[in-house]
Formats: sequence, C-alpha cells, structure tokens
Amino acid sequence: MSTLPLSLIFTILFTTLSLTPPSRASCLDSCGQIPIKFPLGSSLGCGHPSFSPYIQCLNKQLLLQTPTGEYPIVWLNYQNATLLVSDPQMSTCATMQNSGSFGLGPSMPFMLDPNDRFALLGCSSSSPVFDMDAPLCDTEGSHMCNALYKCEGISGIGLEPDEVSTCCVYEPIGLGPSRQLNLPGLQCSSYTSVYSYGGDEEDARKWRYGISLKYSVGQNDTYDSSACEECERSDGACGFGGPTQSFLCVCRNGINTTLNCYGQGRQHSP
Repeated sequence: MSTLPLSLIFTILFTTLSLTPPSRASCLDSCGQIPIKFPLGSSLGCGHPSFSPYIQCLNKQLLLQTPTGEYPIVWLNYQNATLLVSDPQMSTCATMQNSGSFGLGPSMPFMLDPNDRFALLGCSSSSPVFDMDAPLCDTEGSHMCNALYKCEGISGIGLEPDEVSTCCVYEPIGLGPSRQLNLPGLQCSSYTSVYSYGGDEEDARKWRYGISLKYSVGQNDTYDSSACEECERSDGACGFGGPTQSFLCVCRNGINTTLNCYGQGRQHSP
C-alpha cells in the first residue's frame, strides 16, 4: 500500500484547518519570552499564510516544523527577517552526540543564513562527501574541523582528536538542491552548525551554535497585508481564513473583520 509524501500531508492538513477562522486567543502576542509579530504567527490562521503551517507555539515554546522534525526557535530578529533554531540532537563543543538529519521542505519560505557553517562529524571513509570526482567538503574549512576535534565532547561520539580526517565542512550552498542534510545517506554520525565564531575561529568553545534562517514571503505573494498595521493598532492580530486564505483582522471580541477591530470592514464569525 503506497503512502502519501509528508509534504502532501502537510498541504492537505493545512488547507483543511485553514478553512476555520482563527480566534484571538490562538493568535498570541508572544510565546514564552519571544514576541510574535507579523508575518509570523503562533498557530494556524495567524500571521501570513506562507508561514502558518511551519510555526506554532506549544507549551510556551515557539517551534519550527520541518519534514525532519520540530525545532525550538531561540530568537527572532524581525528587522533582519532572521530566526535562530536549535536542534537538540546537534553536537556542540560541550556535548557531542549522534544526530538526526536536518532539512527544509521545498516550499518552505525559509533559507539558510549565508553565515551558517555545517560540519559533519564521524564520516566513514566511503562517504560521498569525500568523493574525489564530486567532493562536498570545503577545502578551506580545516580550521573548523581541527577546532571541533579538540573538544572534550568528541569522545561522546566515539572519536579521538587525531581522527579529524572523518570531519567535513559541508560545502553545498543552502544544503544543495534538496535542502536536506541526510546524515545516513552521507554516512556521518553527527553534525553541528555554527552561525558565529564569536571572534575566535580557533576555539570551538567560544562559537555560537544553532541554525540561522532567513525568511521571506516571496515575489508571487497574493495575500493583501496592507490593512495589517491598522488591524494591530486596534488590538487585533493579522491572520487569514477561508478557502482563499485572505486577510482577516482577528479580534478579541470573537468577531474577525477584513479591516480592523473598531467595527470597520466585513465581519467573519469564527
């Protein structure tokens, strides 16, 4: 019996749930200590429809959902349209462990920050990253591997400091066309992502670990967000609803409108 691709399941679920208009209680102003502002939202129907399927607030933790799992969002910079996610299974200098894969879906409105540097650890000698005909490792990334293999945590994945040849600073921009870091396919046991060297490229203890992502609505956006600022001034939250996923101002009185919460615009009851 054939199964549906995960991306198609996401699409069907999102389309079905987005037909129900959101409530103001579900469209939060913050999640834990992280403020939530348009175009992002806290649940389905909140924020811009391009981001709604991938971000949710669960138990006061803002999460990014991708085909490879759920990842805590550590911080958001709305001015630079950047967010940082952590992967609990990712290695750092302090703690190294076997990791899962990481990837972004093909239609997700996120892309890797150019400052991200991925290092693969514990790769087998037959790994495709070392293929001499099509190598996938950055030849100028040896300093990163040398620093990581000096970390005390390297023994956590059964490696020794002198086994630095099993390390690869992954070169494909944006993780390549698939936007996936498939560790089993690459025959590597762990990975780490560094978004800043903290002023010292030689000391991995000072590096800042995590996956920095840029987000963008895209050029073919048909969602009209021109009323969003006025909606927020009326203590509403910008969201969407209906089969066309059109703009809604989500109000605290339970009645959503097409403009603001001052009683202007066409009303939509949840």
